[in-house]
Amino acid sequence: MEAEASGEPVAPPPTEMRRSSRDAAALAGRLERWLAGRLPSGADPSVPEVESTSANGMSSDTVLFRAAWTEGGGRRQADLVARLAPDPGDVPVFPSYDMGRQFDTIRLVSELTSVPVPTPRWCEADPSYLGAAFFVMDRVEGDVPPDVMPYNFGDSWLYHASPDEQRRLQDSTVGVLAQLHSIDGAERRFPFLDFGGNGSYLRRHVDHTHAWYRFAADDGVRSPLVERGFAWLEEHWPSDEGAPVLSWGDARIGNVMYRDFEPAAVLDWEMAGLGPRELDLAWMVYAHHVFEDMAQRFGLGGMPDFLRLEDAAGTYESLTGSTPRHLDFYQAYASVQWGIVFLRTGCRQVRFGEREMPDDVDDLLHHRPALERILS
Repeated sequence: MEAEASGEPVAPPPTEMRRSSRDAAALAGRLERWLAGRLPSGADPSVPEVESTSANGMSSDTVLFRAAWTEGGGRRQADLVARLAPDPGDVPVFPSYDMGRQFDTIRLVSELTSVPVPTPRWCEADPSYLGAAFFVMDRVEGDVPPDVMPYNFGDSWLYHASPDEQRRLQDSTVGVLAQLHSIDGAERRFPFLDFGGNGSYLRRHVDHTHAWYRFAADDGVRSPLVERGFAWLEEHWPSDEGAPVLSWGDARIGNVMYRDFEPAAVLDWEMAGLGPRELDLAWMVYAHHVFEDMAQRFGLGGMPDFLRLEDAAGTYESLTGSTPRHLDFYQAYASVQWGIVFLRTGCRQVRFGEREMPDDVDDLLHHRPALERILS
C-alpha cells in the first residue's frame, strides 16, 4: 500500500501469488514409494499425475495427485490431495505445522457432524518421504470463491450470482458454524486443540496469537499497528466469554468448496482451536470485509450487501438459539490476526521477488486503513 500512503493511485493486487518453492512433479516417485508402504503387499502403486494448485490458502502446500494400485484382483485409482507442511525457507505463515492435529480434526468433524469434509485417508509424520509431514485426503470437486483476484472484485462466479444464490451460500456457510459449535463437550472431544497456558479459553487463544506474532516479528518485521491492536484487545476484553466450542479458526468462504451454492467440502483446519463461538462468526464476516475495503480503494463495486454482520449474526442465532455477543471485540481480534497473516504473506512476496520490503512495515497490511479505523 505504499502508493496509497503517498496519495498516488493504488495498483490492484497481483493475479498470482507464489506460495512454495517445491516442485510438485518431483514428488511423484516419492509418493509412489510412500504408498507402497501404506498399501497391502502387491498393490504396486503408481502416481501418473501430480500437480500443485494455485487455489486459495496461503499456508500449507497443496498437491493434487492421481494414484493407481492393485486391489481385489483389479486395478483401481483415486484422485487425492496431499497437504504438506511448508518449507521453512518459504516464509511459512505459522511457526509450526502439526499435520496430525489437522488430520484428527477433519476425521472427528466427519464422525460427529454432517459438515462436509474431504474423506481423510492417511497421515504421515515422517518428513523423510516428501521432505515434510503431510496427510492425504480424497479430492472433492466444487467451486471456491477466489482470493486472487478476490471474488468480490467483479470477475467471479459468486459475484455474478443472483442475490438469492449469494444469500443461499451465505446462510448455508453460517450453518456450518452452527453445526460445528453444536458438538457437545468440544473440550473433551478435541483436547488436542487446547492451546494450553493459563486462564480462559479466549485468554489462551489470544496468548497463542501473541506468540504467533512474536514469531513473525523475529524476522525484524515488528508492526506497531498490530501491537496497538493487542493493547486494544486488553482494554476491551469481554466480561462474559461463554462456553468453549470447536472453532474452525479460518472460517471463511474462501476455504469452502461449493456446489449449487451450498458447501461441498470445508477445508483448511490449521487454525482450529477451542474458544468462544463468536471467534468463527466474526472471522467469517471480517474476512469478507477485508476484501470489501480493498475493492473500495481500487474503485470497484464489491459486494456490500453480502455477509453483513447483522445478517450473519441473525442467521446464526436462528440456527443455534445463541445470541452472538461482543462482536466488536471479536472483529477487532480478527483484524489483528489478519495483520499477522499479511505480515507473513508480504514477507513471502519479498522472498520470491514479487515486491520490495516497504520502509513502513505496516504497509504490508492490506487492511491497514480498516485496522486503523478499529483502533481509533
